[in-house]
Amino acid sequence: MIRLAIVRQKYNPAGGAERFVSRALNALREHGELDLHLIARRWEKLEGVTAHPASPFYLGNVWRDWGFARAAKRIWLRERFDLVQSHERIPGCDVYRAGDGVHRQWLKLRARRMSWLRRLSLSLNPYHRYICRAESEMFLHPRLKLVICNSMMVKREIIDYFGLPESRIAVIYNGVDLNAFNPSLRQAHRQAMRQEWGIAESAPLLLYVGSGFDRKGVARALRAAAEQPEAHLMIVGGDKRIERYRSLARRLGMESRVRFSGPRQDVKPFYGMADGFILPTLYDPFPNVCIEALASGLPILTTKQCGGAELVRQGENGWVCDALDESALSSQIGEWLSLRSRWADLSEAARRSAEPLSMEVMGARLLSCYREVLGAEGLDMDRSDCGVAGEEDLR
Repeated sequence: MIRLAIVRQKYNPAGGAERFVSRALNALREHGELDLHLIARRWEKLEGVTAHPASPFYLGNVWRDWGFARAAKRIWLRERFDLVQSHERIPGCDVYRAGDGVHRQWLKLRARRMSWLRRLSLSLNPYHRYICRAESEMFLHPRLKLVICNSMMVKREIIDYFGLPESRIAVIYNGVDLNAFNPSLRQAHRQAMRQEWGIAESAPLLLYVGSGFDRKGVARALRAAAEQPEAHLMIVGGDKRIERYRSLARRLGMESRVRFSGPRQDVKPFYGMADGFILPTLYDPFPNVCIEALASGLPILTTKQCGGAELVRQGENGWVCDALDESALSSQIGEWLSLRSRWADLSEAARRSAEPLSMEVMGARLLSCYREVLGAEGLDMDRSDCGVAGEEDLR
């Protein structure tokens, strides 16, 4: 039995990365070949998983990440696990799951919207400098055997920035519970949810789900939808500046067409009430919400800077544009509205695009990767079983 340690600093039930960890652990446990361990500051209780707390005192985010990295390494060296898979940028792990993407790429995209003074401040920020250094040391560390990416986009970024050979990178898309997220949510929840939130049955409704409104483009969604008078928005998620977005909706004259629910543990009823899904994110390696929406039969509108765009066939199960091109996003909302007579076809296409990505498939691919890493004599490993094929094979 393989003793596998998963490293993730904190668990936020609403967080996409944390939900991936929980889903992956559950999927892996089903195979019965792994003795699963979790190293974290805090976590949810998971049956069959041994938790190892790593919660040293800290002040500030640099000390927080540095202290956790030291504590986590002490634990995995003491326990002598067969494999250590980190979801944090910690040099010395065996496997790194690049669910947060490449920090340098995020900073590059973020700087697109900034003045030269703010770009300078960003480049000198000690936290970002620490993360970039840790990221580089981790990717170049001799112990690193495999990087698991959740999109082809992130794979290309890692190759471009760090020069890793393709033989050390596998692409495994996030899995989704195809039974929990499915088109029947519409019949189960649409009428009641629309009554609860005061949205007419006939109103075309786009759903947004996520925290971090600035990065994920809530303001861009509001401005783009404002140009399409028929479009309604349901915003699900928390943000400390949420009142700014309520105020923006009022200034845009679309307050009556927008609802803010705040964060929700169970988002399935919201998928059931919607007609489409929108995520104009500035950078997102592969958000769970995109595949949840597709599995629920919702076409998605997202960006080229989102790994989920790799599942989109333009005009068939969704639309893709540049993250900062609000005019294009508004036009795509208009195109979605104009295809109302074909929404059933779009829904079927959305569901089909998610069906190859079950939790069982994800678990099997992860397990295949672990077997290969442990059985490989060197680093030139065949990824045919543990990765995914190119984007075209998922379309």
